[in-house]
Amino acid sequence: MTDVKPSGPSVTPVAPTRAPAPPLSRRLLAETLGTALLVTVVVGSGIAAQQLSPGQVGLQLLENSLATTLGLAVLILLFGPVSGAHFNPVVSAADWLLGRARGHGLPPADVAAYTLAQTAGAIAGAVLANAMYDLSAVQISGHHRVTTGVLIGEVVATAGLIALIFALARTGRAALSAASVGAYIGAAYWFTSSTSFANPAVTVGRIFSDTFAGIAPSSVAPFVAAQLVGAALGAALVLALHPDAGATADDVVTPHLP
Repeated sequence: MTDVKPSGPSVTPVAPTRAPAPPLSRRLLAETLGTALLVTVVVGSGIAAQQLSPGQVGLQLLENSLATTLGLAVLILLFGPVSGAHFNPVVSAADWLLGRARGHGLPPADVAAYTLAQTAGAIAGAVLANAMYDLSAVQISGHHRVTTGVLIGEVVATAGLIALIFALARTGRAALSAASVGAYIGAAYWFTSSTSFANPAVTVGRIFSDTFAGIAPSSVAPFVAAQLVGAALGAALVLALHPDAGATADDVVTPHLP
């Protein structure tokens, strides 16, 4: 006896529709606050480290890096569902660059808005940290950081960060971003010569604190240039490993919720 298959129209599976991102105003608020608090963590813990461990630079760096590792992870969890928790202009730019060919990621206008929000937040975060420790709220750092080796370190730090974030999204592990990105930045404080700024907005914000965590204005342009080179290298590495990485750009750093 021959099995007879029921006739009828074939049904083609339909891919689930991705929920729309929250309004831009909410996302910009999240990016502003998240970047501000990130710089408050970086600068505030740097000030505390100077006061608690005077003259012990290695211990100061340990204290600063531990606070940054934990603080960054918490901030990604807090703000990620709203804005993706980029907190970093090169992450936002890479999100557009990798996602544009597949219709994903931030549009250029949103990248510009994110960048402005992140930079303003970073400056506000440094001012807040200064004020918390009864220092002059607005300072200009005299900490000159540029050497050839340090700039190479900043390229490495930024390339690794971009590669990690987009690889996690492409492989369905964006939920691990809070722990993974925090751990990477904490490690990069120690294995890179630049102590891993890896973020143009944070670099600008740190101008405004003349403390252990600050950076002199004259060092900012070379740092940002190194970060842009690192971001390009990180994006190229992601595409070499995962040619379709742009399809998951909307999940960077963490997926948005409506």
